[in-house]
Amino acid sequence: MSDVEDGAPPRQAPGLVLDTMHTVFVARAMYAVTDLGVIDLLAGGPRSAEWLAAELGVEAVPLHQLLRTLASTGLLRTEPGTETGPAQRYSLTEVGDTLREGHPTGTRELVLTMQGPEFWNALRVLPERVATGRTGPEIVYGMPFFEYLAGNPPAGEKFNRMMIATHGGEPAAVARAYDLSWAGRVVDVGGGIGTLLLAVLDRNPHLTGVLFDRPDVVGHAEANLAGRCQVAAGDFLEAVPAGADAYLLSRILHDWDDDTCVRILRTCAGAMTRNSRLLVVEKVLPGGDEPHLGKMLDLVMATMTHGRERTAGEYGVLLEKAGLRAQRLVPTESASSVIEAVLDHGV
Repeated sequence: MSDVEDGAPPRQAPGLVLDTMHTVFVARAMYAVTDLGVIDLLAGGPRSAEWLAAELGVEAVPLHQLLRTLASTGLLRTEPGTETGPAQRYSLTEVGDTLREGHPTGTRELVLTMQGPEFWNALRVLPERVATGRTGPEIVYGMPFFEYLAGNPPAGEKFNRMMIATHGGEPAAVARAYDLSWAGRVVDVGGGIGTLLLAVLDRNPHLTGVLFDRPDVVGHAEANLAGRCQVAAGDFLEAVPAGADAYLLSRILHDWDDDTCVRILRTCAGAMTRNSRLLVVEKVLPGGDEPHLGKMLDLVMATMTHGRERTAGEYGVLLEKAGLRAQRLVPTESASSVIEAVLDHGV
């Protein structure tokens, strides 16, 4: 007798669960063809799994299986012809081309970082992360994630390039959304390689800027900066350049726990004048079950750091503890918003 009653749906996992589990394999396949050099060879034109395997010293049959599946996702294209199996030829689509070496979107670094050993090993111990409170990198490498990056320059540089892929449209969106006509000098606190600051300076020709970050970070940025911008190295947990009109704090607070966030905000507050404004750029979470990119990013933060994404109210509490007051929330065309804050003169 059948174990399914007439008219009843089949007893199998929901499509959402099945699709999510299969997506893990697709992501690993994407990583494999990028890491092995398949994508760079396909950038030269259509090739078969047989030809690629001979060039790379790998096995043709499993490579063909990866290519066939990735072609079904839109990353590759199956070339017309009579060939079958490992002799079948594939080419890059426009999406697949973003994974080649040197592509300006940083998509290659996104895949190699998020599917590479630093993230993958940390993700593997996520149950232990939840059970113990220690982050993935603390469990696997014995140190916080950003300390690991500071001691591993190739991984750190790859991570910085990944930021282009994940936030590439954000700097211009922020620069368009927030009016800085009132300001003269802006400090980008923890500004990385200067992507946001350059967008802000480009949008506001009257501004001068200071890019402030750790020495190992700003060293990669100096070649990209124009004469209107200075580079300053230091630790934003201790002090930041004083007396600027505007302070940018973009994608910094989500990396840290509440106590450290308050410490960072107090450091900024100590550098501000009565007329300065602090501009916190983050993916401010909506309430309820509404889907939002920030909620996906929150899983990354939970895995890799002690930080998290927050709601507007939660950021308001942090600002208040640091002697600051949120004045308004400015949405942008990206998933991020700008929280404008000033010194709370009542504190």
